[in-house]
Amino acid sequence: MHLSMHNWMRAEPIEVTVARLAKYGYESIEISGEPYTYDTKEVRKILNEHGIRCWGSVTLMLEERNLVAKDEAQRAESVQYVKDCVTMVKELDGYEMTIVPATVGKIAADGTPEEEWEWAVDSMKQIYEYALKEGVKLAVEPINRFETYFCSRTAQAIALAKATGPECGVCLDAFHLNIEEVDPYESILSVKGMLVDFHVADTNRFACGQGHWDWLKLVGTLKTIGYDGALTVEFVAPVDRTPANPYPDAIETNPVDISPEQRKFIEEHGSSMLTEEFYSWQVKTCADTLLPLI
Repeated sequence: MHLSMHNWMRAEPIEVTVARLAKYGYESIEISGEPYTYDTKEVRKILNEHGIRCWGSVTLMLEERNLVAKDEAQRAESVQYVKDCVTMVKELDGYEMTIVPATVGKIAADGTPEEEWEWAVDSMKQIYEYALKEGVKLAVEPINRFETYFCSRTAQAIALAKATGPECGVCLDAFHLNIEEVDPYESILSVKGMLVDFHVADTNRFACGQGHWDWLKLVGTLKTIGYDGALTVEFVAPVDRTPANPYPDAIETNPVDISPEQRKFIEEHGSSMLTEEFYSWQVKTCADTLLPLI
């Protein structure tokens, strides 16, 4: 296993992110699923300069992005978006593409369960055929019920992956597992041979080590099933706006440019624009917690 990290949680130049990862001992990045934002030639140059590689990407299911939308044109646009993410991963020599099927924050269904399953499988199969040709591995990620109504448990992700194709896998996230699974460790055991990616944040979505996950047991369970991919850090630190706030310097008062959609996405995850000092401390804390275990 090795340590990786997402970068969608803080709006900053990619070179700042990559330099920080190198500083704290990370090996790779799982780059934001915003393929229209990055010049992959420039990103590759930055990665090479710092000795960091691209592990993959994750879909950012903002606004109208939805593989299970009732509207056929919306589904088609969403499929093309994910294909463009796959292309980005390929151009960065990445390995995998993590897919959240439905719009994050959407908790009302567009159709019957049977209709939505058909839409999901059809969308995933189109992406799967393209990813196979591009040499990029797909992984279906379940996220908690408060962020999606469609795929929130490990068993659901396994079912969608199997319906998609034999080379499609699953991505699990420690934060979501803690909410949705009766036994998170058994859920990890159930994806033996299918686990492509594993996202990490603690039970409160702060940095690893700041909640009540037993990280020694969790990493040990991953080793038990032979997982040798990335532990991809994805903390989304909650923001306290009351006098009880233990981290009064966490909120950025002079944020860098960020699109309204991206800001909304971060805020709907219970976070906000974070200061560089606080964010870097969270990045370091994850490394300090996990590196000795892997």
